[in-house]
Amino acid sequence: MRLPIIISATLLLSLGLNLPAISETTVEKAQCPTNNNLNLRRLKFNRSLWDKANISKYRITVSNSCFCIVDARGPVVIEVRNGQTTSITSVATGQPVNPQFFEKYGTIPKLFNVIQDAINRKASRLDVDYDPKLGYPTRINIDYDSQIADEEIFLTIENFQQIK
Repeated sequence: MRLPIIISATLLLSLGLNLPAISETTVEKAQCPTNNNLNLRRLKFNRSLWDKANISKYRITVSNSCFCIVDARGPVVIEVRNGQTTSITSVATGQPVNPQFFEKYGTIPKLFNVIQDAINRKASRLDVDYDPKLGYPTRINIDYDSQIADEEIFLTIENFQQIK
């Protein structure tokens, strides 16, 4: 009497183990274009707020939560003058940081480009918070592919200061 139950349970278990660990449902696939459209509208709106503010000299603190070396994580203070990154300094040490680590994030327009790239690549997940007055991103969370580990980007942008 127990043998048929054991055989049935074993078959069900082996079938269950052959299923993909993570799968997208039809609903999730259908929502991607809607989220992309919403993210694109939000990006355009906030980019226009930033452009209207016409700020070319500022300082921001950027942190990058990534699976990368410590120097590439920050937090760092990035100073921008006339739209160009002029310095990147570690908050912890006060020492300059290799600018290559923050090349993609060195100015607010570059941060907008990171968001645009995620939209263009149809990232699995894109969550962005923007400053309500100036429109610059304050938090960027991107997961390009939910099936791949360690390719995510999570940036925080804080302490915005306009330089006179």
